[in-house]
Amino acid sequence: MLPKILKILYPTAMGAGAPHVFRYALSLAREYGGELHVVHACEPLSPFGQSLVELHLSHEDAEKMHAEAREKVRAQLERQLRDLVEAEIGRAGGDRNLVASLRVLEGQPADIILQQAEAVEADLIVMGKHRHTALGEALIGHTASRVSHRSSIP
Repeated sequence: MLPKILKILYPTAMGAGAPHVFRYALSLAREYGGELHVVHACEPLSPFGQSLVELHLSHEDAEKMHAEAREKVRAQLERQLRDLVEAEIGRAGGDRNLVASLRVLEGQPADIILQQAEAVEADLIVMGKHRHTALGEALIGHTASRVSHRSSIP
């Protein structure tokens, strides 16, 4: 029996290839009568970065500043993600109802992708997988490699 592909997770770093990959995810959702869940992961400030800030501010002030900055960045990234999705749906003549959720979450990208795949009960993960080196060679990206090795979802 062929698998049903009803829930598709589209994780994106919102790079130059994001529109191209999104169109594939949208096409699959339309073709299979499924829904698309879009997620972007923001890496948290490293402990080293936090310690640098705390050299100049009290711990409480640093925490407050981090919380405010995280919320501003999250809101801005969410707007950019929504704009990307809206623009590509418009270009493709797609149905906005195919996009069931759109999230910007803080954490390590591969971990966030795997958590979201489980949370939405994804049948398929559609993500860009290549990056190019200075020599022009195509390599599988670090996040895509980690997700493909750790996920049971194709």
